[in-house]
Amino acid sequence: MEQHTKENIEEPVIQPEEMSDPLENQLDPGGEPLQTDPMEPGLGEMKDKYLRLLAEFENYKKRTSKERIEFAKYASQEVIVSLLPVLDDFDRATQHRHMTEGTTLIHHKLLQLIKQKGLIEMQSTRELFDASLHEAITEVSVPEEQRNIVIDTVEKGYYLHDKIIRFAKVVVGK
Repeated sequence: MEQHTKENIEEPVIQPEEMSDPLENQLDPGGEPLQTDPMEPGLGEMKDKYLRLLAEFENYKKRTSKERIEFAKYASQEVIVSLLPVLDDFDRATQHRHMTEGTTLIHHKLLQLIKQKGLIEMQSTRELFDASLHEAITEVSVPEEQRNIVIDTVEKGYYLHDKIIRFAKVVVGK
């Protein structure tokens, strides 16, 4: 006779899909499957509501995270926009050579500071006029090859990261 120990007895492993409910295939007199749990009819609806709520919450977390990133990226926009006229004044002073060495140093420091915050100067002169980037102040008569080309920039345009915060005011050839 053979001795059975824990080592030589193999227990059958039952997979979840192999398990069956003895009442699963039985039908009631009306032809409907038998209900084993009186709470089961609402269970499917509750699972559905739970999954929808969970998905909605995940979408909310993603949306608020994205909004926080956007807010941090453009939080300085109001301050930078209010400093743009100061940059314009510095540029006009540079063109007329009315700046001392100290003023030039301050101008460069200010420009570097707001560039670190994401300010990008728009390059407009000698480019094709684009109404989504430029605001045409006036048009001047030019030869055929310079039509619809920006002839002069009256006021520079700027981006903050990838968003236009001020359109360039330009003179266009017609």
